[in-house]
Amino acid sequence: QVQLVESGGGLAQAGGSLRLSCAASGSIFNINDMAWYRQAPGKQRELVARVTSGGRTNYADSVKGRFTISRDNAKNTVYLQMNSLKPEDTGVYYCNAKEELYLSGRYLSTKYYWGQGTQVTVSS
Repeated sequence: QVQLVESGGGLAQAGGSLRLSCAASGSIFNINDMAWYRQAPGKQRELVARVTSGGRTNYADSVKGRFTISRDNAKNTVYLQMNSLKPEDTGVYYCNAKEELYLSGRYLSTKYYWGQGTQVTVSS
């Protein structure tokens, strides 16, 4: 099992910045992709940013140029630096980790883990 604990959410003004952290613990050896998702009230959860174990990243169009995802494999932690925040960035932000299991090179299964979520509120 993998446990994910987020921190760093809170209240910010439009144009401000926040930094989210997500620390992974437990059986983390087979974790590859890590990501941040968010869910605004009344809306579906959406991908914000993803980073692979090799450091490749991709972002939702709505946050490109403003948010930066990074990971510190030595600390088993992924970060989301959020700059130029907008009121529409408000929501609960969830950390996500993808685990892929192989046996003797043969693919077995994929499992996703979620953190408990951290609230981000951006005031206009």
